[in-house]
Amino acid sequence: MQYQVSRNGQMYGPYTLEDLQRYVASGHILYTDLAKGEDMSEWLPVSQILGATSPGAAPAYAAPTAYAQPPASAYPDAPDLNWALELLLGFLTCALFVIAWNLVIASWAKRVQPTSKALTYYIIATVLIVLNFGGSYGGVLAAMHHQPHHQSIFGGFIAIATWVIRLIARFTLRDTLEQHYNGPEPLGLRLSAVMTFFFGGIYFQYKLNRINEIKETLRYRNAGR
Repeated sequence: MQYQVSRNGQMYGPYTLEDLQRYVASGHILYTDLAKGEDMSEWLPVSQILGATSPGAAPAYAAPTAYAQPPASAYPDAPDLNWALELLLGFLTCALFVIAWNLVIASWAKRVQPTSKALTYYIIATVLIVLNFGGSYGGVLAAMHHQPHHQSIFGGFIAIATWVIRLIARFTLRDTLEQHYNGPEPLGLRLSAVMTFFFGGIYFQYKLNRINEIKETLRYRNAGR
């Protein structure tokens, strides 16, 4: 059976019973969160659902916590380069640094969400960018030698394909980030489709910087208890 989990009006899941047990053990789902199975008519505390199969489950009145940090090896923190520095380096390198950094973020996303296809799309997009750059470079050389240069149909196709694959990569990574930070690490991440379309990796890095700040604050608070 699949279960949806509700906390403070936010919906997570669906999860299997084994998922619920694992996430409760890691602290990502609370016993006081509400859950509802496919065949259930009402929402029940997670403690009651697990209590049916887990004799040692905590009671429904267990004290909630806002967030429990998983073991360090479970989910590595996102790359923490300041988004403004990424923007500056991208400007200085004619966007080459941003292209490379997108691969870094997608590689990290693949580690925390192994089913993510974002890295594959970013690699394809990078290859197409290189091919497209090669065609543009040929046009520059022709202009420098005062020779005519004609854009081939293949070159136009590469340019369009590059644009399309880059958008697919961006929105695939957006879905990966939202799934991770509203599931295994429930920090309530929401990413704007408009900002994703226009700013892509720089926008993602801005959000990841904020998430890393939140996680660091929570670690500090937990250490002080």
